[in-house]
Amino acid sequence: MAEAPQKLVIVGLSGGVDSAVAALCLLREGYRVRGLHMTNWEDANEYCTAGTDLADARRVAADLGIPLHEANFSRQYRAAVFEDFLRELGAGRTPNPDVACNRHIKFGVFLEHATRLGADFIATGHYARVTHDPEPRLFRSSDRDKDQTYFLHSIERAALARTLFPLGALEKHAVRRLAREYGLANHAKKDSTGICFVGERPFRQFLAEHVSGKSGPILNSAGQKVGEHIGLPFYTLGQREGLKVGGRNDSLQSPWFVAAKDLAGNALIIVQGRDHPWLLRQELRAGELRWLAGEPAGLDTGLELHARIRHRQLPTRCHVRSVPGGQIEVVFAMAQRTPTPGQYLVLYRGEECLGGGVILESGEMQAAALPANLATA
Repeated sequence: MAEAPQKLVIVGLSGGVDSAVAALCLLREGYRVRGLHMTNWEDANEYCTAGTDLADARRVAADLGIPLHEANFSRQYRAAVFEDFLRELGAGRTPNPDVACNRHIKFGVFLEHATRLGADFIATGHYARVTHDPEPRLFRSSDRDKDQTYFLHSIERAALARTLFPLGALEKHAVRRLAREYGLANHAKKDSTGICFVGERPFRQFLAEHVSGKSGPILNSAGQKVGEHIGLPFYTLGQREGLKVGGRNDSLQSPWFVAAKDLAGNALIIVQGRDHPWLLRQELRAGELRWLAGEPAGLDTGLELHARIRHRQLPTRCHVRSVPGGQIEVVFAMAQRTPTPGQYLVLYRGEECLGGGVILESGEMQAAALPANLATA
């Protein structure tokens, strides 16, 4: 009787060290491995690293002795991720395109392309753990600082069932060591940061090329004008940099932070001090929910879970209850700093990532109220 063929895994080779070591680990586990380098954004400027990344991916494939496929998904990325990013900004929210990229591109059109190439599984260099027996389940990685389940919470369950995360049990220093010991050409390559279509350029500079904003007043907690903003889409809740308010004789010397946006009045509301009560929220509402293993039982009466409202935040204990409209209400054990509409709430039970949703609104400001007639976001 003929021996069953080895499973074919197609690894998303970005050109970085994480995906390179993911491919190396799979080879050592006995899989048949191929690489697939995807181009999601093309931009003719000094900040675009697409050419360098492709060259690095080719070197990695050569080092590992595996075939490398190449695919351009920039059209799909623009339609499914970038255009939505611009719409959300225009509506006064702060989107996270990395979550949408994972759902629609890396675990969407990438998986479809890999399937056409004959893949049994796909794999990436994400720091997360997945099990497949009997159903796919997503867990936090061993490296708590690098854990990327926040960005993976909304991928389709069927995609998770065909995904491997070889780095889930490794810490970053071990990944670098494996790359160096094997002699991979990119073992010391700097990790990429930021959003792929922004690259290393200043974020505000990039936005100015795609988003129009109307200037307006910056108001303090008393409703007094203390400056001028360049357009509400260029600011996010909790932001400190770029306010250009500086020291004032009538104020404390503490730094200023964005507390709210008055969309109707086109005003930006700022407060002083990182722990100002106006920056804190105990409650929020989320929608557009996606569950990796189905909606948890008992959500109608309420569940005690843990949640993140941003990447690298420690999951915080909370009480979650479903409400009409396919939404959930979340009450945190401890007030959270600047939950931001358009960003994501991600829920956990122990080590398992259950899924999450988009933050729609947060509760009243703690121990204070906005000046009258401010409709905030």
